[in-house]
Amino acid sequence: MAATGTEQQGTKAFYVTTPIYYVNDAPHLGHAYTTVAGDVLTRWHRQRGEKVWYLTGTDEHGQKVMRTADANGVTPQEWCDKLVEEAWKPLWEHLEIANDDFIRTTQERHTARVQEFVQDLYDKGEIYKGGYEGPYCVGCEEFKAPGDLLDGEGDLAGQKLCPVHKKPVEMLQEENYFFKLSEYGPKLLEFYAANPDFVQPESARNEVVRFVEQGLQDLSISRSAFDWGVPVPWDDKHVIYVWVDALLNYASAVGYGTDQARFDATFPADVHLVGKDILRFHAVIWPAMLMAQGLPLPGKVFAHGWLMVGGEKMSKSNLTGIKPQDLTSHFGVDAYRWYFLRGIQFGQDGSFSWEDFTARYTSELANDFGNLASRVAAMVGKYFGGTLPEATAHGDAEQALADALAEAAAAADERIGEHLDFAGGIAAVFDFIKKVNGYLTEQAPWKVAKDDSPEAQARLATILYTAAESLRACAVLLNPVMPSTAEKLWASLGAEEHLGGLADQRIGTVARWGTLPAGVTVTKGEILFPRLEESKSA
Repeated sequence: MAATGTEQQGTKAFYVTTPIYYVNDAPHLGHAYTTVAGDVLTRWHRQRGEKVWYLTGTDEHGQKVMRTADANGVTPQEWCDKLVEEAWKPLWEHLEIANDDFIRTTQERHTARVQEFVQDLYDKGEIYKGGYEGPYCVGCEEFKAPGDLLDGEGDLAGQKLCPVHKKPVEMLQEENYFFKLSEYGPKLLEFYAANPDFVQPESARNEVVRFVEQGLQDLSISRSAFDWGVPVPWDDKHVIYVWVDALLNYASAVGYGTDQARFDATFPADVHLVGKDILRFHAVIWPAMLMAQGLPLPGKVFAHGWLMVGGEKMSKSNLTGIKPQDLTSHFGVDAYRWYFLRGIQFGQDGSFSWEDFTARYTSELANDFGNLASRVAAMVGKYFGGTLPEATAHGDAEQALADALAEAAAAADERIGEHLDFAGGIAAVFDFIKKVNGYLTEQAPWKVAKDDSPEAQARLATILYTAAESLRACAVLLNPVMPSTAEKLWASLGAEEHLGGLADQRIGTVARWGTLPAGVTVTKGEILFPRLEESKSA
């Protein structure tokens, strides 16, 4: 779905991309992991009030897609159309992904620009004709260095395997066109040194630097053994290598070659989110291509880890693929979005388990957060008829909570907005939620309510206002992570009538204490996080 937000005219958009995903099969948790992370990051920057552009899409050319289509008895284009419309786009809508654009590499707006880009490099002498012989992994759509391959065992004994897919590579001998990648090693190393945050996390940066320091080989940028791809404009016996085609989506989607003003206002990406297995394409080949064309380089390439199940990377090929709907049907969409960013440090491998998800859901979402919202609404209803009272007895305990909110908001903003530390940022907000629960336990408003004196009633009013004001801030801070839940909380607090829509609230002012006005109507809406036995079973 298209996102909306306050645009600041004349400023460059905060531009975030996911990889474009192969459409040889339906999306699994690994694909959704990257896309949700990008969505939370861009929603966070929108919540800051920034101009944002979020791009995702599908990679529809190459041998892998062609073979899958053949196996299903349809043309590659028919296969891509079916998967995109019936699997990929519906899942992103289901997960509330607020992407601004969805690019498909079979669209003319992309293919024409790819041909122009490659033709220009050819005219500049950056591409030459040669031959290639060596191992190729169709699953990766990548030529492999012999030293990177694994030795097959058992039924695969005597064969060389791709280290990612654990399947035999194919030996290819083709006449191809080559990009002079080897000439860009020194320039890349100089760029990495001048921009130490370009590749993150640090382990990924070290890997890239070591790889380039060993010396780069020229890159085959065409294939001649099949025809499902963008034709090489000066030689129609060749199609452009799928990775060269794919990487250019980051430029073609934002006006490269067609809308210079839009291109200048968006490109380059501030953050490319990638899985660590495709890091070299984005941190070595892509910047070299941009250097050759005289275009600006991205701000950051962030390589996240793998989702692991049973000790193996989650993928369709090793049968550990799990559909996101298997989890959302049980835990709900917002809990799904929250869990993978809360429970796994972004940038590291992380193991998924149903048991861990259940434990975290029950402890943090149902007990800490959901129960807090229910208790506060119920007490405002019981003691003040649903009208939020004024805080007239603000004291040390309340000020300590206000200070804790300021610290939590600042920590979350730095961790998520600047460092892509989603787990740390979300933890900061939930640590604050624990403090609010602790405050209620200590202040015991249910006991204070038994005293009818004016002092006690003023104290009761202050306690409940303080809790409701804390929830107001939580709704804003968690809106990028759990948008539907945040909207429900915002509505239950009666905030929209007086403060406006949740999307218009800003991270920079969220800790301004006293923002929620007294007198709003607080209602006890639906339970934010039902007990799992009350929700749909998987």
